[in-house]
Formats: sequence, structure tokens, C-alpha cells
Amino acid sequence: MSEQVSRGWVEQLSTGLVVVDGELRVQWINPALAELLGLGLRHAQGQPLQGLLQDAGVAEQAARSLAEQRSVQCRGVLLPGIAGGQRVDVALQPLEEGGLLVELHTLAEVPSTVSPLSATLRGFAHEVKNPLAGLRGAAQLLQRRLEDPDMQALAAMVINEADRLAALANRLLHHDGAPRLAPVNLHQLMERVGELIRAEPKPPRLRHDYDPSLPDVEGDADRLQQVLLNLARNAIEAGAKTLSLRSRVEHGVRLGERMFRSALRLDVMDDGPGVPAALRDTLFEPLVSGRVDGTGLGLALSREIAHEHGGELRYVSRPGETVFSLYLPLPPRMGVATTGRAHG
Repeated sequence: MSEQVSRGWVEQLSTGLVVVDGELRVQWINPALAELLGLGLRHAQGQPLQGLLQDAGVAEQAARSLAEQRSVQCRGVLLPGIAGGQRVDVALQPLEEGGLLVELHTLAEVPSTVSPLSATLRGFAHEVKNPLAGLRGAAQLLQRRLEDPDMQALAAMVINEADRLAALANRLLHHDGAPRLAPVNLHQLMERVGELIRAEPKPPRLRHDYDPSLPDVEGDADRLQQVLLNLARNAIEAGAKTLSLRSRVEHGVRLGERMFRSALRLDVMDDGPGVPAALRDTLFEPLVSGRVDGTGLGLALSREIAHEHGGELRYVSRPGETVFSLYLPLPPRMGVATTGRAHG
């Protein structure tokens, strides 16, 4: 059995784990997965991964993970071999001594009824499409007529943001709720948010404090950008004069019901007045806002996006310092030491 999975804490996990060799044959399986599959521990030994899980797609991704020696995440996979058919998230992680660690997390059944938040968001998406089209058209006309390269760049930024929001609206309207996962450079994402904030009419002072060793993550770049942008604009609308974007790796983090040895943490910090005490228990609920003209959708949507990525959205607040933190799970063996780098 692999040395990396032979520790006592692994044996006690309720998460399903299996180690396969270079030919994708089972070398070790933990009791939780054996029970989930209805197999004896000895019976599983030597079986091909595809036969064990009864899914060719996961086996193909496992082969790719081995060949490229990188982690691969498979979200919402329907495995007929588990309890007659159940959706799971599958994490594939190459091991230093060869072979692959496969981690399975069963997902709760998705209710057939539409949540109030989803219904509200689809209505909002329908209403916003026409203004977005007009905004994009006006920006295109300006871009053609402006001679100043800086002004042309700002017009291009408006066009790009209109396209991104239109794409988000289309996904909501067509019930395409699943995030589109691809490798995301989080620092490029945060820099993009910084550019958009600087383009605000009265931008705050902007600071960055990045851990340069952060790896890319599998995520939906548009949706993750929307979370950070929502948090930043909330801070500005609350009266913040200084806004800080920070990235870190945090160890020993519980996200939902799962415990992670390492997780990525993206902070949006501001020096505003803080979250009103009356809103602290309901801040992430739909239609809750601390502003008279607020919709109360931004934080609710941001939390939903965080959950889609297996993460969480948290905050701590006091007058003069509020920090909203987006936590994203970090695949095994990718934890790194934090060596922050700050600049203003």
C-alpha cells in the first residue's frame, strides 16, 4: 500500500479512497469505499479501475492524470456502480512513487424544485440582457471614434465585461448551472478585478498582497471573478477608501463536511464601516442588503458560486476592517508555504 495513504487518519476517513498502479489496477482500497461499493477489501485487489467504478470516463481521466503527472478533478460524475447510480466528485492525484490516488465524494441529491434564489436570478438575467446589449453597442461606437489609446482600452474593457455578464445571464436562463472548469491562475484573476476597480468613477486605494507560489486551480474563471468583483464593489459602495486583495494557503481547513490539509484563501479587505450588526446573521441570504438601493443578490450569488467550487465564503468584520474570504480546496500534495508579497 502507498506510504502516502498508510497513515492511521486515512483509514478512519469516511471519504472513499483507492490507490491504483501504473496500469490502473487496484493496489489498495479503504473501508469506506469498499462499503460504498458493496465489496470485500480482498475482492477489490487487482481489479481495473474502470471495472471497479463501472465508468470509462473516469478511467480515461485517470490515464491522463498519470501521463501528464498532474491532478485532475471530475465533478458530478454519475457512477452506476455506486448504490445503483449516484453522482460523485472524483479527485485524481499522481503519487511520487508511481500510481494514482483516487478520492471519491458522494453528492447529495439535487432537489427537483427550483430554489427561490435560482428563480430570482433567472428573472434578473432576463431583465438584464437588453441593457447589456445596449451598453455593449454604445461602447463599440465609442471605441471606433476615440483616438486616445487609453480611452479605447477602457471601451474594450466595457465590451469584455458586457460579454462576460451576457454569458452568465445566458447560463442562468438556459438552466446550464454547472460551472465550466478549467485551470485558473488566481493572481491573473485578482489583477483583472483590480483593473476593473481602478476604472470606477472614484476608485479606492488598491493594494495587493499575493503568495507567489499559489498553484492554478480547476474552476470557472468567469464565476470566480464575479465573486471577487461583487465583494470589491460591495466594499466601495459601503464607503471603503482602501481595498486590499490578498492570497494565501491555509492549512487544516474544514469546508462543509470535509477537512482539507490545505486550502486556498482569497481575501478582499476594506477599511469601511463594517457589516451592520443587524445583518450579520442573514448577510448571505437572498434579498438581504444593507443599502436602500441594494438588490441583496450579490453575496447570495457569491456564496452559491463558492459552494459550486467545493469552497466557502466567510467574513469577519469590525469598524475600519472587514475581510471577506473565498476558500477553495487545494488538491492533495499541492500545499505550499506562504511567502506573501505586498505592493500598493
